[in-house]
Amino acid sequence: MTETVRVRTLAAGDWDAVVALERDAYTGLGLSEGRAALESRAAASPDTCFVVDVGARTAGYLLALPYPPHRYPDLTRTEKTGGAFEPGNLHLHDIVVAPGLRRRGLARHLLHHLTATARARGDERISLVAVGGTERFWSARGFLAEPGVVPAGAYGDGAVYMSRPVAAVRQPRARPSLSPPAPTLREVS
Repeated sequence: MTETVRVRTLAAGDWDAVVALERDAYTGLGLSEGRAALESRAAASPDTCFVVDVGARTAGYLLALPYPPHRYPDLTRTEKTGGAFEPGNLHLHDIVVAPGLRRRGLARHLLHHLTATARARGDERISLVAVGGTERFWSARGFLAEPGVVPAGAYGDGAVYMSRPVAAVRQPRARPSLSPPAPTLREVS
């Protein structure tokens, strides 16, 4: 991919593309929420919702919002504005990449951006509900299943609540110097 990849905060002009991506990804699973629900989730936490652009094209999006551990948005309702929960757990509600652009690392870009955002906010965990058989995908990214949290049918058959700690910032390891120590100078009186 030679075009520029950029993750940025979701803006008002992105909604047509986001709604189309969401509809295409979730209608077959019976989980498409529609524009009003999606916009309500982003309005509840606008600083934790992003799009990824490839060149001038919106290639994917991510919606996340603070939720207490073991809780998640109700797909049948819109989010209450101003009802966002305190930092601690950031719930990754939706992440979608356009079908023709998958397997190019775009979801990884979004997930890294979300992790950095969670760390900056002071969140300790990121949670999600794996749907449509994606549990293995999320397990490979450090998320652990917590069976029994999502009632049958709430997010489709086989939905699994998962979470992982927010990764600490990696400190670069000091590399041993191959050059001899610098000479020290003594004052002569």
